[in-house]
Amino acid sequence: MTTAIFAILVGFAGLIWSADRFVAGAAGIAKGLGMAPIMIGLTIVSIGTSAPEIIVSINAALENSGALAVGNAIGSNLANIGLVLGVTALIAPIPIAKGLIKREIPLLLAATLAVIFFVNDNYLSMSDGVIFLLMLAAIFYYLVTSKSHQPDAEHEADVENIPDIDSKKAWLLFIIGLVLLIISSRILVWGAKDIAVSLGVSELIIGLTIVAVGTSLPELAATVASALKGHHDIAIGNVIGSNLFNLLAVMAMPALINPTALEPEVFNRDYLAMTAITLLLTALLCAHYFFTPDRAKQTASTSVGRIGRVEGGLLLLVYGAYYYLLFPMS
Repeated sequence: MTTAIFAILVGFAGLIWSADRFVAGAAGIAKGLGMAPIMIGLTIVSIGTSAPEIIVSINAALENSGALAVGNAIGSNLANIGLVLGVTALIAPIPIAKGLIKREIPLLLAATLAVIFFVNDNYLSMSDGVIFLLMLAAIFYYLVTSKSHQPDAEHEADVENIPDIDSKKAWLLFIIGLVLLIISSRILVWGAKDIAVSLGVSELIIGLTIVAVGTSLPELAATVASALKGHHDIAIGNVIGSNLFNLLAVMAMPALINPTALEPEVFNRDYLAMTAITLLLTALLCAHYFFTPDRAKQTASTSVGRIGRVEGGLLLLVYGAYYYLLFPMS
């Protein structure tokens, strides 16, 4: 098992390092081809943050480990809200951007509720995967068209982070990043499967915990670092965008590559827990928005209210309660 643990650590390190190179290279190529910076920020940069989860899901499906892939998607969404936002809010209050209430939150909630109809039969079919990707494309189109006409703090920050590199270096970074993403994910999936066998637990549990938290570490590190520097105003937007990709892209991979039968717990425990914490986040954001005076809404430039330490502690508490469901004390 020591080798498997080492493989997981190497896999995580490789995923984090190669994902940054992959995104930088892809953004540099797009910029060199004349793609507008705002479009790069809304598409390539956004997709790149979920690249580790997507590549891990693809490799898990190819290794006939669809449960691990599904666990990675659902577990990452739980970790993004409960762990990433919870820890960040404990460190520093997170401003709530106006557009989140009217745009991203309703989309995430709608997608979360819609996918229920496809997972409650405990089977992910190829047609399910196609529908997930079509839903993602429709959401993507809406976000791109709406944000292109109404710039906000979130995508302006994405634009600022787009690297200015020459074409040859961009292609080199892109190829190196993609190759190492694939290699790292294969190492990670192998290690995760070996640990599951050694500990006598299901691949689903490993996907929901070790793999999910590991692939969420870049978001946690980046968000906490930004909070410490005072640049944490886009944390919620990044989490919502990542969760949409996990739900509709990462979940789609095992369905398309290797249609998967799911354990009943995937819906009865895990997906419902993810839905519950998503509803909790929605309630917290909406409470701040609707209790903010109309005059303040009109004068505030980018945000209405903040997710503070109380809300952060509540999110962490709910996330901890979910782990109790996974590993009940005897």
